[in-house]
Amino acid sequence: MLRVPTTPSPPSSSMASIIRAYALPVVLFAAAIFYQLFLIPNAFPPSHYDVLQIERYSSIDKVKEAYDKLESKWNSDVEVSDVHEFLKIRYAYELLTNPLWKRDYDLFGIDEQLHIIESANKRYAGKSISELDFPLLHTPSSESIDHSAKGITASDFQSIFPDAKPWLIQLYSSGSNRCAEFSKSWNKIASLLEPLANTGMVELGEKEVAIYFADKRSTGKPVFRNGIPSLFAIPPGCRTAKCFSRFDGELSIDAATNWFTTTVLALPQINYFTKESLVPNFFGKSSHHKVKVIFFSKSGERASPFLRQVAIDYWASASFAFVLWQEEESSYWLGAFGVESAPAIVFLKDPGVKPFVHHGSVNNSVFLTMMENNKEQELPQLRSVTSMELGCDPRGYSRAGYDTNIWYCAIAVGRSSMELNKMRETICRVQETLSKQSEPDASSENQSLAPVVDAFKRKRLTFAWLDGEKQKDYCQFYLGEGASDGTCGQRKGMNDIPRLLVIRYLRNSSAVDTRTQEMSKWKSLLVQDLIDESDQAGQFVAGYKGTDDVSEITQWLANIIKDGDSRDLPFFTLKTPKLVPDDTEPIWSKTAQKIPLKNIMRTILSAVGGLSVYLDDPRIGPSLLLAALVSLGTTWLRRGQQVQISQSKQPSQPPSSMAPSREEKKQRPTDRVRRRPNKNMPPSMTDSEPSDAYQMPFSDSD
Repeated sequence: MLRVPTTPSPPSSSMASIIRAYALPVVLFAAAIFYQLFLIPNAFPPSHYDVLQIERYSSIDKVKEAYDKLESKWNSDVEVSDVHEFLKIRYAYELLTNPLWKRDYDLFGIDEQLHIIESANKRYAGKSISELDFPLLHTPSSESIDHSAKGITASDFQSIFPDAKPWLIQLYSSGSNRCAEFSKSWNKIASLLEPLANTGMVELGEKEVAIYFADKRSTGKPVFRNGIPSLFAIPPGCRTAKCFSRFDGELSIDAATNWFTTTVLALPQINYFTKESLVPNFFGKSSHHKVKVIFFSKSGERASPFLRQVAIDYWASASFAFVLWQEEESSYWLGAFGVESAPAIVFLKDPGVKPFVHHGSVNNSVFLTMMENNKEQELPQLRSVTSMELGCDPRGYSRAGYDTNIWYCAIAVGRSSMELNKMRETICRVQETLSKQSEPDASSENQSLAPVVDAFKRKRLTFAWLDGEKQKDYCQFYLGEGASDGTCGQRKGMNDIPRLLVIRYLRNSSAVDTRTQEMSKWKSLLVQDLIDESDQAGQFVAGYKGTDDVSEITQWLANIIKDGDSRDLPFFTLKTPKLVPDDTEPIWSKTAQKIPLKNIMRTILSAVGGLSVYLDDPRIGPSLLLAALVSLGTTWLRRGQQVQISQSKQPSQPPSSMAPSREEKKQRPTDRVRRRPNKNMPPSMTDSEPSDAYQMPFSDSD
């Protein structure tokens, strides 16, 4: 059966592939048209000089002359009925006849009262020109802006580079109503930053300095993209304009102060906590040895820069938090800390110690005095940074001085638990009892307590507590392996057993020197190493096994000190395990300061705002159009080459050599086996027989 040959269809170009290929040129062309028709006209609106039909930057006299000409038309018989156009002319006249407004408009394009035209159009809709009230614009009084702050001129501008303190500079205009409204807020910001930074003001009349701080348009004209007042920060040691920071947020005291404190001063924020989150998120995550300082606020304002600086200065001994005062929670705070009203400051020290509460506002000096008086706990924690200061160190230091041969350290050891808190509270009461006995007018009824009272008074006795979980090796060294269960190391069960021990330190006396000489007679290197690494003070350890009664503990301490001062007790000079070191730097100095999401968004918006200055560049539209044409030509050439290549790769076949049908393929299954690639095949290996071939006979053939 004959098959009718079909002509091969050309390579199909679907509509989807065409759209994908020409999508970029179309988008660029549309962007160019949109830019030229909409963005450019809005970026270059008619100026107020155009409204008065005079040249740009004309003098005030020419402005008045032009206005008088237009006014003569209105006073003629044919009265101008378009109130909207008249308001534009009147607005331009009042703006350009004010020297300060004209200066700001000519130099920086500042026109902050433009909204008055819209409000006037609504107010005077349907009225005649004779019914309008003038003037439209209001000039701020000369006393509305406080000029008590340092004014920076071009002559002293270089003196602030570089400076040890950062600078916050406000650029303002004496004729600006916004600057007049911001004046009180600026004074408050300056007072908050006074201890930590310098503040100054630059009037736009200082053209060189103002232009130096301003942004630059594509045409080179200076501009303040957010208007005035404009705030700039100069970090300490800054020498060029590249390190300046511009504030682009809301002009409020809280926003501006927080921006400067966070981005320039790099001070940590003090977080707010609720009644529910204070215990788990503040008490649970802050170090146990630190005093807790809680501020109660009525308004919910941020911590001042001074408080945030104090948080860094006292980070090793105190943790800070804010709580928003609410009347419905007043009974809870009264019962928990004794806070009656806000504002208030609470200092929480040891467990069981009554909090120190101050009601009312305080200034910086008073607060520093309160911090110094309450920065330490009544029972300090024995740590690597406090061991020498407390005298609980075998290297030979005593709080009583280097002339003291014998001194004592009473340590409450245990894991952080309610049981350890109870013991710490008991030891605080023991200290309080000894303090009262040490007073000059105290009665000496119980003479048996005289040794411990005298040792405490002369600073030969120190009280401290030790974290047995963190200081596992140190804890087990004094308690021993058997007695350290429930006290040292990680918590394995529910039993927490705090213990009280007293360490008697003996300075390098004759007894210590004699033992050292005896050990030095041995020639063993191991023994010699032990001698070299041994402690400088001999130690004797006694553990308390009585009840939690204050009088019983006090009497036990008196007996220990009496025996330690009078008897020749045994001691050891082996090397004591070192305390696990604490962090020597606050976390915000080790890693980058975590900027809140709000500040990250502000940074992104500031970068986008910086690019927006160049959106009115007239060269952008033609550049987009040129890019669209280049992209269109490149796409058209590429697609044409692809079509030619695909056509050249198609073989020219006669109609008789069409591909077999499906039925023919089934009838000739062996064709697949016979087909072999004939590429580079030698002539002697051909499978087809030539048409003129014949069989050659052989003479000796059978």
